Amino acid sequence: MIFGFGIMFMFLFWIASIVLWISALIDILKSDFRGGSDKIVWLLVVVFLPLLGAALYFIIGKNQKIDRQAESINRNNPK
Repeated sequence: MIFGFGIMFMFLFWIASIVLWISALIDILKSDFRGGSDKIVWLLVVVFLPLLGAALYFIIGKNQKIDRQAESINRNNPK
């Protein structure tokens, strides 16, 4: 019984890791970043360090993206 639970846990962990990795890749490809080479760097980090790279991207890299919605609001409402 415990052996079956361990296999099920590893399978769910593997699936969650793949979903996290794919969602990080999609988010990187769809986003614009402040630095010119940030997108390429994050792609390389996520591709070569899949689980760690995806986790680092969602912790650190999200702050490096250009927020298009805030940018358009600031353009429409100058101070």
